[in-house]
Amino acid sequence: MRRVLILCTHNSARSQMAEALTREAARRAGLDLDVHSAGTEATFVKEDAKTVMAELGLDLSAHTSKTLHDVPDAQNFDYVVTVCDSANDACPIYPGKTELRHYPFVDPSGGRLDKWREVRDQIKVQFDAFVDALVKGEPAPTTYADSPAVNNV
Repeated sequence: MRRVLILCTHNSARSQMAEALTREAARRAGLDLDVHSAGTEATFVKEDAKTVMAELGLDLSAHTSKTLHDVPDAQNFDYVVTVCDSANDACPIYPGKTELRHYPFVDPSGGRLDKWREVRDQIKVQFDAFVDALVKGEPAPTTYADSPAVNNV
């Protein structure tokens, strides 16, 4: 089983949505993937994130904001994906086997639900492409801009 960690600053929105969307994409694809998310600081999962994910049938009500200290075996991941520039800058050093990816998304916090939906949909496209690459045995897109799925939207 491969392991994926998705990092953001507060683990309150983008990383939470990416965790749920990646887990769902892996489930649909029949890919055995252990997916976690964390932040450089723990806060709370934002209600707007819960709302827009529920629109896709994904329930974030049991999700909690976590730091790396709360993630099991936090130094043992196949992929670590940062979804904001701040987390990318603060990302800890990982062993050589860990592949790092940076897929930055705009922070929808404080925006209307339309903005949340737009960011959620961008995250879905990117992490669907990420899972699809793993299923095909191909390298995961290195950056958000390199994803074929993103360039075809």
